[in-house]
Amino acid sequence: MSMRAKGWATSFPVQRGVREARRWTAQRLDSLQWTTYAPDTAHSVLLTVSELVTNAHVHARSGAGLVLTWDGRCLHVSVADADPELPALRAPSREATSGRGLAIMDALADAWDAHSFHGGKTITACFHPRVTPAPHAGESSDA
Repeated sequence: MSMRAKGWATSFPVQRGVREARRWTAQRLDSLQWTTYAPDTAHSVLLTVSELVTNAHVHARSGAGLVLTWDGRCLHVSVADADPELPALRAPSREATSGRGLAIMDALADAWDAHSFHGGKTITACFHPRVTPAPHAGESSDA
């Protein structure tokens, strides 16, 4: 059976915030059954969405456009904001209360990139589902 590509898009003004972005994303992950069959990857996607939408609101001081695209191999998570300055990974100090979002995404995503365009930038992370085996999978019913 072949999987056709699926995609969803929405935007989150600053006042709707990160919680709404996570809720919206969780619904799409449920439709792909990732929360059941790839729960660790689903959690990584939700954490990445939180970090990227937070960055759009805090650093770009703009709304966040969120696009999820599943191509049968990779879930592309893209967040666009109004700041064309590309982010850079940095080593946060132990005293810093922020500055870890890109490092978190870098650790969780299979790949990511950032592109600026006239009027803003988009950061896209790719996630391959890591399927969790069903309990007792492979066990013989002869006991």
